Amino acid sequence: MFHQLLTPVGDSLMLSFLVAILPIATVLVLLGIFRRPAWQAALAGLVVGLIIAVAVWGLPAQIALAAASNGAVFALWPVMWIVINALFVYNIAVSSGRFDAFRAWIVKHLPNDRRVVLIVIAFCFGALLEGVAGFGTPVAITSSLLIMCGFPALEAIVFVLIFNTTPVAFGALGTPVTVLAQVTGLPAPALAAMIGRQLPIMAAILPFYVMALYGGWRSIRSLWPVLAVAGLSFGLAQFGASNYLDYTLTDVFAALASLAVTLLFLQVWRPASSPEFVIAASSAEKQSPITHDVPAWQGWMPWLILTATVIIWTFFKVAAMGQHAIPWPNLDKAVAITLYKDKPYAAVWTFQPLASGTAILISAFITALLVRLPIAELGRCAARTIRQIWQAVVTVMFIVALAYVMNYSGLAYTLGLAVSSTGHWFVLFSPFLGWIAVFLSGSDTSGNALFGNLQVVAARQLNLNPLLFAATNSSGGVLGKMISPQNIATGVSVTNLKGQEGAVLARTFIHSIILTLVLVVIVIVQQYVVPGIIPHFVAK
Repeated sequence: MFHQLLTPVGDSLMLSFLVAILPIATVLVLLGIFRRPAWQAALAGLVVGLIIAVAVWGLPAQIALAAASNGAVFALWPVMWIVINALFVYNIAVSSGRFDAFRAWIVKHLPNDRRVVLIVIAFCFGALLEGVAGFGTPVAITSSLLIMCGFPALEAIVFVLIFNTTPVAFGALGTPVTVLAQVTGLPAPALAAMIGRQLPIMAAILPFYVMALYGGWRSIRSLWPVLAVAGLSFGLAQFGASNYLDYTLTDVFAALASLAVTLLFLQVWRPASSPEFVIAASSAEKQSPITHDVPAWQGWMPWLILTATVIIWTFFKVAAMGQHAIPWPNLDKAVAITLYKDKPYAAVWTFQPLASGTAILISAFITALLVRLPIAELGRCAARTIRQIWQAVVTVMFIVALAYVMNYSGLAYTLGLAVSSTGHWFVLFSPFLGWIAVFLSGSDTSGNALFGNLQVVAARQLNLNPLLFAATNSSGGVLGKMISPQNIATGVSVTNLKGQEGAVLARTFIHSIILTLVLVVIVIVQQYVVPGIIPHFVAK
């Protein structure tokens, strides 16, 4: 059994930290500075990670390659299986005219103002897609809608990525919280309640923040009522569901509440018209491959079918039927986690033929059947999906392979130990642990599995509240999602920005840092100023 090394570079934690962070720095520099395509940056990061893991951390090459292959396969199934089928639904909606109908519904029922559309589609509707699918799917679909409404592609993706943060901790029907509870030993309802006392604050801020970027302070003065309604309705519903209802349905409930309340509010209040933000008729020039006369309300059909199918699938636990737990050869329990008292590191890939991606595939077929899409056109939709998504699939396989190599070699634990060893400065760095983990894996679930328990251990050593910092790992992680190569690559897959992921990262990186610093302030206030906000039954 390989025992992870934590300080292999000169027996110095600081020097080891600087070397361990090189794979992450490689990805960031190639993407953000040299503007290389995401798959190339991810591949380079993987190569650097493998070299450091084997040559410096002493991980046997056989185990390193096994870790990389395990990560790549996990990225393909179940992660990208979800994304592939969600984009299949998107292409069916486009080909059947339902995507154009959705745009027509927007134009008919919302004020003719791109700023309002940005809030309703990118924030409210995007949160709903995150709740049922996630993994970059909301970015691809909602950015396409914004582009159809006249947004430049780069602006659309950047704004959607910023919005695709606060729903993530409860995405995929609460999976990140469930995993966080498993690795920390803390009660899932208490963790959900604590996260639900952090992210609603961010949710209330986000509409104002993004509007300041898009329309400036003049737009905030003009639109503040709808910004407040959208942000507060989502935040209050997220707080209520996570604290008093069922946290697994938090995102779906909050997104539906925000969408409904915002749409109803816009029936009684409308902003003053601004020619600068009018949706031009020319923005509808890109029509579906087949000409259709489709009622506008049917634009909702694919997304309602998708939502209902996934909720039913999850409620009846269909995904668990026929699943197989496969211990990964040369990796399962071949590594001892030194930081966790030499706990054997399991490596079990759970293959679920009926995973959530399969539910989305079924919703695609139901949609195709109801809209009477010809079989030949359905085949063309499938081919178009593969052409759009293959680069994103390769990117995600490389980046998750890197995450697994860093995990099993001990590089990730060296990073975590260095951050947790900063004494009471740990309060400042804690959110960035989750941020780094989600940047690497693209998943708040994986970020919680990696650093969730480390946050608890460090908090207890420093006499801080462990529940608060376990929750902060998840909340900080969601703010790293806007710079995750996985999320960016999936988002650009249906636009003309494929291969230009670096330009997107360069735009989102600063906002990711700023919003994470806002979370730092929230955490400091909750720990030191209003500790009563932390659920009392687990607080120290």
